[in-house]
Amino acid sequence: MDPIRNPYSPGAGAPPPELVGRDPILEQARVLLGRTLKKRPEKSLLLTGLRGVGKTVLLNAIEREARTAGYRTISVEAHEDKPLGPLIAPHLRLALYDLDRVAGAGDKVKRGLRVLRSFIGGLKVTYADVEVGLDIDPERGSADSGDLEVDLPNLFVAVGEAADERRSAVALLIDELQYFTERELGALIMAMHRLQQRQLPFVLLGAGLPILPGLAGESKSYAERLFNFPDVGALSKTDAEKALRDPAKAAGAVFEPEALREIYRLTRGYPYFIQEWGYQSWNQAPTRHISLSVVRKATPTVIERLDQNFFRVRFDRLTPSEKRFLRAMAELGPDAHRTSDIADTLGVKVTSLGPVRAKLIRKGMVYSPAHGDMAFTVPLFDEFMRRAMPDISFPLIQRFGVIPLFLF
Repeated sequence: MDPIRNPYSPGAGAPPPELVGRDPILEQARVLLGRTLKKRPEKSLLLTGLRGVGKTVLLNAIEREARTAGYRTISVEAHEDKPLGPLIAPHLRLALYDLDRVAGAGDKVKRGLRVLRSFIGGLKVTYADVEVGLDIDPERGSADSGDLEVDLPNLFVAVGEAADERRSAVALLIDELQYFTERELGALIMAMHRLQQRQLPFVLLGAGLPILPGLAGESKSYAERLFNFPDVGALSKTDAEKALRDPAKAAGAVFEPEALREIYRLTRGYPYFIQEWGYQSWNQAPTRHISLSVVRKATPTVIERLDQNFFRVRFDRLTPSEKRFLRAMAELGPDAHRTSDIADTLGVKVTSLGPVRAKLIRKGMVYSPAHGDMAFTVPLFDEFMRRAMPDISFPLIQRFGVIPLFLF
């Protein structure tokens, strides 16, 4: 069929043609935004889930809802190599400038800009764009200590007070939260705690891997009382089929039941993969009826695209020792596995895996769903690892009982 009319959208953060199975989370966000505007306490939301389940899509949908409700929105993505302070400062500056254009008495916005100027000075980093954009004297003694856990709460309160004075609100949306350090995450939690105590119109809507609730709890024990952690998982069979069937129907095509069942089996209900199979099946279909044979014909193309564009970019960031760790996990299957079983597969002592395990967690490749267990953060990654590293003989391990140091 005509690829230009293809309704499916496989891409990072690309909105699907049919956002199904997420109504409870969107309702939680709607309630949070509405109650905050009325100065009624409500927990902020931190979405958790594996790669490819649509967390970014949900954040984007919530951002649109927030704007409709009258919020000033700030949307950022955390990075492994960029600290929280420099990441967020320019966005807060823009939010304050935006609030300054709103009619209203008082000088809270000007004070917010002065506090932001102090905060930037306290960061002790070079950030020319922010410095140039704030031609204003700092407010001495406010958010300028250089201690993020002290300064960030003071800065957020100043921004919240500015929004409150302008009868507006601020929604901060942060993707990939797991990349922040424990201290940065702690400062963010403390800042939200201060805002809630003062009932200021400033909410946090974040997203991260399944390790996020544990990281938040380790950073600040009261995090569970400040946030809800909705789990964004795979779609049910009914929702997965709806995500394929309804867009096709709207475009004048039909998925046959056997084709829908096969795609659900292949994708296990993960939204990103559903979009890939829908996209390629549409392009492969000679008529408006997408059959099981069409899906099977499209599958090799889908797998090749996933290997090149979704899996390979993560695989190429790994060291040889990390690849072997993940290959051993893949040999055990797609579910969570005991670290001791991974060590047995590799033929090493479990204590020797600690450094590699920690690096893989930091890179967001694995997480621990329970003490002593390890699981992939990327769905279907076990299948990719078996394709990428088909030889699992470990001949040196079997011969000598150890992994030579050059492999690590």
